[in-house]
Amino acid sequence: MKKNARSQNRRQFLKGSAALALSAPMIIPASALGADGKLPPSERVAMGFIGVGGRGTGVMKHFITKPHCQAVAICDVKPERREEVKKIVEDYYDEELGKGAFKGCAVYDDFRELLQRKDIDAVSIATPDHWHVPIGMAAAQAGKDMYIEKPLTYTLAEGRRFCDVIKKYDRVFQHGTQQRSDFEFRLACELVRNGRIGNLHTMKVGAPGGSEFEDYPEMKVPPGFDYKMWLGPAPYRPYTENRVITPYWYFISDYSIGFISGWGVHHVDIAQWGNGTDHTGPLSVEGTGTFPKGGITDTELTWDSELHYANGVKMLFGDNQRYEQGVRFEGDEGWVHVNRSVIEAEPASLLKETFGPNDIRLYRSDRPDVEGHTDNHVWNFLDCVKSRYQTACPPEIAHRSMSICHLTKIAIALGRRLYWNPEKECFIGDDEANVMLDKPGRATWKL
Repeated sequence: MKKNARSQNRRQFLKGSAALALSAPMIIPASALGADGKLPPSERVAMGFIGVGGRGTGVMKHFITKPHCQAVAICDVKPERREEVKKIVEDYYDEELGKGAFKGCAVYDDFRELLQRKDIDAVSIATPDHWHVPIGMAAAQAGKDMYIEKPLTYTLAEGRRFCDVIKKYDRVFQHGTQQRSDFEFRLACELVRNGRIGNLHTMKVGAPGGSEFEDYPEMKVPPGFDYKMWLGPAPYRPYTENRVITPYWYFISDYSIGFISGWGVHHVDIAQWGNGTDHTGPLSVEGTGTFPKGGITDTELTWDSELHYANGVKMLFGDNQRYEQGVRFEGDEGWVHVNRSVIEAEPASLLKETFGPNDIRLYRSDRPDVEGHTDNHVWNFLDCVKSRYQTACPPEIAHRSMSICHLTKIAIALGRRLYWNPEKECFIGDDEANVMLDKPGRATWKL
């Protein structure tokens, strides 16, 4: 990509926030562009953005820089946030399209009002974790395609319900595990899948551990903030500001299962890809963890788990005090380790390997002219909305990767080895563990 003034401005814009595929997704032809090189509104994917905190705004900024996307609506339960992000959108379009060319970005407090709009094609969902599936299922029923930030699910059981609903309504879905759209991660998995490290026997997966924070006194809900909507299907708790802001809620089990999924699912997802187990899971799991001794947070600070697959591969999954950040695939003839912007191998010559026509080639969603895996992942989603092809991380793959996180969490809670049936998605002969696959109220809560 040439580093012209426009690309420099775009990088500065993206910095302000804290797709070519083997299945041949849609590539926008030059003939579809207007005289000024931009797609007419009728050819763009009209998008609504539900949840625009730090991560939600960051993802939104990646979307609106794409020529075949048009942001038309913002939804957030915090009035000051939605107005701030509305201004970001409108200022960007004024600069890119010309003052007055953009007709305005609507704002909503209730996502259901946004989903009722017939002119919205797709939504980005970046709310707290406990809201991802309920809003995603409502979006599918409203006929919207969706990009949902990781982690997809709050319980393992709701993952299967979600997959069924997406299939029923034939929606395009992308999970925000954007490492699948990065060259290094794909290369590592292709080396493993093609036997370049010999027979794979161990995968070591490391992710950042959790955090703990002291408790906070009850406060009055700020004017205009819809705290009831923020809680949604979660149990009622007295309001305190630090319950509803990042990073605190990440580590409160009412809203998240902690960094086992909040960070861990990124690297677990790559391990699943390299192991060729995208549509299944392990046969057994056991683990241990440490927890806060008090305060507002209650999810794991550290964890260490061991999972065994039918193909004989063992996954060691824990915080990065135990295992190096990223994924290390170990075989009987070498190893490859991959993390963001880092790939190493032994022997080092593996990284210069080429692949022939009979080798396994994985779904490619990285583009040589695009900077960064988040951009690649966004491009891939938009291309697939236009073409109706499957994205790099569709529902079943997202659900199976998230299942590893949930299984680890349950094994830690029960403190014993558990045996899993990946076809029936239940524990074998363990009623106590099976009860923990869902949470009371989650299946029956109505939008």
